[in-house]
Amino acid sequence: MTRAALALAGALLLVTPGLAGCGGDSEAESSSEQAREQAAEHELEGAADRSVCRADADPVDKPYGEGFPEAWAFPAETTVYDVEDRGETGVIVTGISSAPFQDILDFLNHDAVDAGFEITEGETEEHDAEANWESDDQSGRWAIRESADCPGETVIQVFAAPPA
Repeated sequence: MTRAALALAGALLLVTPGLAGCGGDSEAESSSEQAREQAAEHELEGAADRSVCRADADPVDKPYGEGFPEAWAFPAETTVYDVEDRGETGVIVTGISSAPFQDILDFLNHDAVDAGFEITEGETEEHDAEANWESDDQSGRWAIRESADCPGETVIQVFAAPPA
């Protein structure tokens, strides 16, 4: 094991007390959930180039990769152009939509939830929004941002993790 990996493992043990012990106290579960959410957020930050405009996006074929939920639908006017399979960590799918930001937000808060992707926590700001979600057999995070490079377009990223 490299020195960096050992340091990271030690830091995780320090940050998440109670995970090394037995039993299921709520503090440890909360800490574990928080660590999972931070990992999902980190995964999205390092994903595909978000400066691609819809006119320049080369669509990828469905299914979007093993581990990505088949039931997940993107809003109309969306071109999915990048799929990153990160192995045991999960799959990230990135698309660009010409639908208005608010329409996409409404779609994710209603249509995606109706399809079985329950929002567990989220945050909405003027030009971006993100939320953690859970389904019967997966969890993940979606994030939308008004494109800084493509006026009137919105970047959509969805991270799907394997069952915990």
